[in-house]
Amino acid sequence: MIHALSRLCPGRRPLAGALALLLTAATGAALDLTSATIPELNAALAAGRLTSEQLTTLYLRRIAAYDKQGPEINAVITLNLDALAAARALDAERRSRGPRGPLHGIPVVLKDNYDTVDLPTTAGCQMLEGSVPPDDACLVHRLRAAGAVILAKVNLSELASDGGAASGYSSLGGQTRNPHDPTRAPAGSSGGTGAAVAAAFAQLGLGTDTSSSVRAPCSVNGLAGLRPTLGLLSRDGIVPLSLSFDTGGPMARSVTDLAVVLGVLAGVDPADPATAASAGRGEADYTAHLRRGALRGARLGVAREFFGRDPGTDRVMELAIVRLRELGATVVDPVRLPAYALAARAGVYKTIRSAEFPGQLDAYLATLRPGYPRTLAELIARAEDPAAAYRSPWKLRSLKGGVATIALDDPEYRTAQHEGRALVRAALEGVFARDRLDAILYPTLPRPAAKIDAPEAGGTDESALHLAPVAGFPDLVVPAGMTHDGLPVTISFLGLPYTEGRLLGLGYDFEQATQARRLPRFTPRLAGEEIADR
Repeated sequence: MIHALSRLCPGRRPLAGALALLLTAATGAALDLTSATIPELNAALAAGRLTSEQLTTLYLRRIAAYDKQGPEINAVITLNLDALAAARALDAERRSRGPRGPLHGIPVVLKDNYDTVDLPTTAGCQMLEGSVPPDDACLVHRLRAAGAVILAKVNLSELASDGGAASGYSSLGGQTRNPHDPTRAPAGSSGGTGAAVAAAFAQLGLGTDTSSSVRAPCSVNGLAGLRPTLGLLSRDGIVPLSLSFDTGGPMARSVTDLAVVLGVLAGVDPADPATAASAGRGEADYTAHLRRGALRGARLGVAREFFGRDPGTDRVMELAIVRLRELGATVVDPVRLPAYALAARAGVYKTIRSAEFPGQLDAYLATLRPGYPRTLAELIARAEDPAAAYRSPWKLRSLKGGVATIALDDPEYRTAQHEGRALVRAALEGVFARDRLDAILYPTLPRPAAKIDAPEAGGTDESALHLAPVAGFPDLVVPAGMTHDGLPVTISFLGLPYTEGRLLGLGYDFEQATQARRLPRFTPRLAGEEIADR
C-alpha cells in the first residue's frame, strides 16, 4: 500500500523560459473563461485585469448554474467552502511576494479518490461518506504547494471501477451526466472530472487511469487528457484499484494546460517506489515542447484495428488523418499491431487487477480513522445491511465477486504480471522500432458517448485503451471533432515511455490547427464570463 502519514513530497515551482514566452505572447484581448488557457489567465492576473478570487467566483457561478440545477450535470460530490478564502490569500501573496508559479490562484477539481486532509475522500462509496484522510495525496500536496485552489471533489464510478451501464455513477454521488447530452454517460471512472472540466466548472482537473479512466471520460466529454508513463506521477494517497496500472492524470480543455500542470506534478516521491525509475526523466516545464510545426516530419502509425464501429467516429478520424498529413506528418496507414498482443491485452489487465484489488484496498482502508470499514469484507458486510440503504446493488455484486479472486502467488497472476505485460510491451516497442514511429494513432473510443442506460456505456474492451496501462506507456488524448449529432470524438497519440513532451508537442500542433473542442451546448457561457482586456 502506498500511503504515508508523514510525506516527503516537496512542492515545485517551475516557471521556465518557454512558459514565460507564452505569457508574454498574450495580446491583452478579452478572454473567454471557457476557452482561456492557464498562460492567458496568468497574463491577466499579472496585469491586474483579474484576481484569483474573481476567477474562483466565476467558476463557482457555473457550478451553481449547471451542477445541481439546469441540466443537473451532478459532477460535484463536495464543494470546498474555503475556496474563496484560499483564493483571496493567494491574491494577497501575489501582491506581496509574486506568484509561486503558473498554477498560482488557478482553480482545479479533484476526482474523489485523491486524499485531501481538509475534505472527505470517499471514492464515491456510501460506506466512506465523511471520511477525511490523515494527509494529502502527493499530487494534491504538489498542487497546493504550487498555489492551486482546490475547488471541489468530484464524482466517479464507485471505487474508481468502471460501472458498465452506470458509468459515472456512485452510491454516494449518484449519476453524473454528460454536458454535451445529459441523457448520455460521462464514461468512467473519472466521469465527474471529465464532465466538470468540459462544463467549465474549473480550469482543469485530476483524474486517475487504471485501464482507461482518464482517457475514456476525456473522449466522450471532448477534452485533452494524458495517461503518463507509469511512475512519472506519484500514486501515494490515491485510493488503489490496481497498483500495477494505477496512475494519476491531468484533464483539461487544452493541451497547453496539460503541459503546464504536468511540469508541476511530475517527479520522484519517496513514498512511491515506482517513481524512482523516472529520476532524471521528468521535466519541470513541458510547455517547452508546445510549438506550431511540431508535426512536420513526425511519423505516425494508424491502428486500423480500432476503426469500423461507428460511422460518425470514423468520419472524424479520417478527416483528422488528412489534416495530420497536411501539417507535414508522415502517416503509416495502417500500422500492423501483432495479433497476439492485441489478443492478450485485456486478459492480462483483468487478471492482474482482479488479483490486486482486494488486498490493496484493504491496505488503504486500514489507514482510515476509526468508524470506517477496515477491509473490503467489512465494507461489503456494511453495504449488505438493509439499514445502510446502499444504493448500488450492482456494485455490491461486483465487490463480492472481487473477494473470491486469484491470489498474488497464483501462477496465472504471476504469468500475467511478468510474461503477459512483457509480451505486450515488447510487441509495441517492436512496432515503434520497425516503422520508426513517434506515436501510434487510434480513436480513443471507437464510439461516441452512450446513453446512460445503454449496456455499452462503460465498455472499453473494443478500444486500444488497455495497451498503454499494460505496457506502461504514455497516451495523449486530443479533441478531433464532433459527430453530426453533436458528440465529441478524440484522437489518441500512444508513445514510448517518457515521451510525454514529444506527444504534447504533436497534440498541440494538431489542436491549434483544428480547434476542434466545443463548449457543451447544455452548459453555455454565462453573462459576465468575459475577462476584460484592460
